[in-house]
Formats: sequence, C-alpha cells, structure tokens
Amino acid sequence: MTKPLLIIAAGGTGGHMFPAQALAEAMLEKGWRVRLSTDARGARYAGGFPDAVDINIVGSATFARGGVLHKLLVPFRILGGIAAAKWRILRERPTVVVGFGGYPAIPAMAAAWALRVPRMIHEQNGVLGRVNQLFAKRVNRIACGTWPTELPGHLEGTHTGNPVRAAVLEHASAPYIPPGDYPMSLLVLGGSQGARIMSDIAPPAIAALPEHIRRNIRVSHQARPEDLERVQEFYAAELITADVQTFFHDVPRRMVDAQLVMSRSGASTVADVSVIGRPAIWVPLASAIRDEQTANAHQLVEAGGAVLMTEDAFEVGPLTEKLTELLSDEAGMLKMSLAATACGVPDATARLVEMVESLAEAGKK
Repeated sequence: MTKPLLIIAAGGTGGHMFPAQALAEAMLEKGWRVRLSTDARGARYAGGFPDAVDINIVGSATFARGGVLHKLLVPFRILGGIAAAKWRILRERPTVVVGFGGYPAIPAMAAAWALRVPRMIHEQNGVLGRVNQLFAKRVNRIACGTWPTELPGHLEGTHTGNPVRAAVLEHASAPYIPPGDYPMSLLVLGGSQGARIMSDIAPPAIAALPEHIRRNIRVSHQARPEDLERVQEFYAAELITADVQTFFHDVPRRMVDAQLVMSRSGASTVADVSVIGRPAIWVPLASAIRDEQTANAHQLVEAGGAVLMTEDAFEVGPLTEKLTELLSDEAGMLKMSLAATACGVPDATARLVEMVESLAEAGKK
C-alpha cells in the first residue's frame, strides 16, 4: 500500500520554514511521505529538514525585491511555477497540501486549489501574511500559530500554536527564579537580524538602574555585527558583566536562566518564551507593514505575562523605570512567569498533525 503523501509549501524565511520542518518530521514518524515545495532561496533554509523529505524547487518570485524588469516578470514566473506544480500534483496525487506562507508557497497552493486537493494553511503571526491572506478563503482549514489571529470576513481558524524546537521543548515550563538580591540574568534579543534600537537603548538603560539592582545584573545581548564592538565596550566601561554576540546558539538555555527577556516580538520568539515561561518586555518592529509583531504580543500582554513598549516609547528613561519596577517585584514577576507559561502551546506540532490527519480523512469521504 502506498504511503500517503504530504506536500508542504513554504517560503524562504525561518518564520515559514521552522514550523514546516517540525510538521515534516512529525509526519515522517507517522509513516507519511513528505515533499517540500519551495524556491531556490527557500531551499537554503531547508538544511535542517530530514533527508527523507524530497525538496522540489519551483518557479516563484516576490515583488519585494529587484528592479522594474524583475517585478514585471514576477507574474510569469509564478504562473510557470503553478503550471509545473499542477502537473506534479496530477502525477503524484498528494493526500494533503499544507502552506506556511511566503511567495514560494503560491505554486503548490494554487495548484492544490485548482485540482481540489485537501489543503490548509498555517499562519505563524497574529495577522495573515500576504500569501496566506490570498489563500485563506480557498483552503479547507486555517491553523493559527498566534492567538487570536486576525482573519478576513467570517473565516474561522484553529489555534494550534507555533511549533518550537526540541531544545525549547526540553525546557518547557522550566522552574522560574524570580528577581532578588542575588545574580540576575537579562536576555536581550533583536530578532534574526538583530535590532539597532536594542543596542542603542538597552545598555544605557541597564547602566542607569539603581545600584542595589545593577550590581546583580548579568546580561546576554544579541547585537548586529556593526554594533557588536561598541556594545561590548559600553558594558565593559560600566563594569556590567555582559556576553555580547551576534548570534546565540543556546538561546533556550539562556532563556531558562533569565529573570527577564527583552526582545522583538517575532512569532517564534514569543512561542519560545511562552513555552519556557519567562516574563518579557516586547518591542514590536514598528516598520512591519501589518504590525504583526504587536498582534503576536497581544495574548501574553493581555494575560499579564509580558509588557509591551512601542518603539516610540522605548527610550532610556522609561526603560530604566520599567526595569526597576519589574526587577523589584518578586511576587509580580513570578505571576508573570506563570501567566506566560499558561499561554504556551508545547504540543503545537501534535495539533498540526491532528489537523492534517483529520483533513486527510475528510478527503477520503
């Protein structure tokens, strides 16, 4: 008997590819065959996928990059990709097609819609991305990584959560040590590309803390390469113990050790923080077109597990005041940790698997 085939359509960013990889791994364990449909850029992010996943490079393009000629050719490249995807789907007859967003997901999702193959999308952020918005009314199911997710019209979504890495799951609901008169850790992150505003504001705000708090502070700070040296020198001049790197390979461990996380509110970071259960200060990316990072932070802020500071309000004085308030409130920070944990969805991958299997069963009927 031929194993069922799942086609995963995903774009070329970690935000799209990480949950796609988690689903691929889980479906392989369930005995399914899995194929990833992406473009050449997306394939560069697919190195973590199991070898058993067949990677199919499709023709696609985005309007976000390139000159006028490139933008004029985008529709033709996408149409070519759709035609190729339709031929492949007719030949292979997949059981389910799942889209995770990004322009490279268009060919497989459009072909699945045209050929009436059971299909669903997973949206990582609290606001639908452009491609998922295009297909939201053309799929059988919508899985929402962030809750609530803004959906068009009267569409309904299912809250699955965002799959997190195994290294995060190992520390799910880790015991929290609230701040006190002993060494305390702050974890400062700036998203996958770093964030200059974190390097501009966080160090002087930490340096301005009252001495009884400051003397206990230990900082892990992710900075962009161009900011690395000046941030290191600032902390050293202020005699603040700080580990400043452009990338941390052990973020889950540092998150477990932290009394407080300060970060952009990308969907994957929000998921990690809530699964581990740590108080956070979120600074949403102001330039995000759909303001999805504010939407991502909404549940944790409403639950009392995090504080939101807009970029306009994220200045040295207000941040020092907020840090002083939080790091002086042992009981309050413990409550924040518990509230964050309550928002976590450690079984997000299992929920996605259940939706795929349910869709497959419905397709048989």
